[in-house]
Amino acid sequence: MHATPLVCVVDSYGLSKLLVDEFLRRGAAVVRVQSTPDVPAACRGPFDLSDYRDNIVHRGDLAATARAVAAHRPVAVVPGGEAGVELADALSELLGLPTNGTALSAARRNKYLMIETVRQAGLAAARQAFVTDERAVRAWHGSMGGRIVVKPLRSAAGNGVHFCDTPEESAAAARAVIGSKNVISERNTAAVAKEYLRGTEYMVNTVSRDRVHRVCEIWRTTRITANGVADLPDTMYLMPRRGEVQDRLTAYAGEVLDALGVRHGPAHVEIKITASGPVLVEAGAGIGTLPHYAHLARGASQLDWTVDAYLDPDRFLARHKDDDPRALHCAFVGLVSPFSGTLRGYPHLEQLRALESFHEVRVSVAPGQRIRRTVDDLSYPATVLLLHDSEETVLRDANTIRYLDGPSFYDVTDLGLE
Repeated sequence: MHATPLVCVVDSYGLSKLLVDEFLRRGAAVVRVQSTPDVPAACRGPFDLSDYRDNIVHRGDLAATARAVAAHRPVAVVPGGEAGVELADALSELLGLPTNGTALSAARRNKYLMIETVRQAGLAAARQAFVTDERAVRAWHGSMGGRIVVKPLRSAAGNGVHFCDTPEESAAAARAVIGSKNVISERNTAAVAKEYLRGTEYMVNTVSRDRVHRVCEIWRTTRITANGVADLPDTMYLMPRRGEVQDRLTAYAGEVLDALGVRHGPAHVEIKITASGPVLVEAGAGIGTLPHYAHLARGASQLDWTVDAYLDPDRFLARHKDDDPRALHCAFVGLVSPFSGTLRGYPHLEQLRALESFHEVRVSVAPGQRIRRTVDDLSYPATVLLLHDSEETVLRDANTIRYLDGPSFYDVTDLGLE
């Protein structure tokens, strides 16, 4: 390894900058690779390139991009987000670096292929259909009955997910998805319709090296029905590392990673534990949800485990079964706005700050800005982090936030303005 190892991060947007910062903190240099000439709409905004040795924009010529990357003699090419997975796979494979390879790249991004790949590996998987028009989804829903889920084939962060109780609702969802652009600015040419899985949903964040998988953190989600969304995620709780549920999730997540060909690097596996056992919702071969907050609670997270996997694999393999340094309880609570319009203020924000386990609040929509009804986990107007050594205190305070977070929490004018 070079005296100063260099890592390429593909599509360093948003949360993945935390991974870049961790590589820099550990003494590595970083080159940024952008997988598309245009920045996805959800990622637009000023971003600082001063931390990067170079910024390489991929314009469709893999060989040319590989030559530009190879000139820096990287030790690893790592996806920073969902959109960068396939290019990171192709570059790492072409350059002979630790790689998940390209054979299953599509299955790690296409949500229909993903479930079919897991099913073919003999794992429990949801019933689903690939649909290209509203007639197909209407017919499939009619044959299934009950509630189904319609969502884009390739997207992220809950964008474009519809919970449908009738074939008419499914047809409307298909019209909304097919032909539109998703959150990473890709055109949705089709959709996937899936059976609705009933059970608690978990996010299992992992890091792998040579097919050895470390479960870094497990988050349990809670959901509410609000703003016309039947299954809106509102809170995520960081679970203790050990336990019966955690053991079941760890075992199933490892089998999913193997089925999808994840041999190296970070991944996040969304799983529901149904009456018949764990079933995959979807997975992604990149950094998962809230690693920074997990680090505050546990003293370690998916971020530093990813750096170990690429820069110090011997250390990773020697420690992958170890417990974390700390064991605080943690909850990430999203505020759910019932209004669209112009925000004048949050009248009761100080009551949240007074909660015993309060750690921080991050406001995405400030007074004077446009606020919209919360319909997914991209549209929280603000989020609150709770940390405490008492689980009961965190649970109580999270419930208190949900009690306070009603219409009176928002002072909004121009109601209904979208």
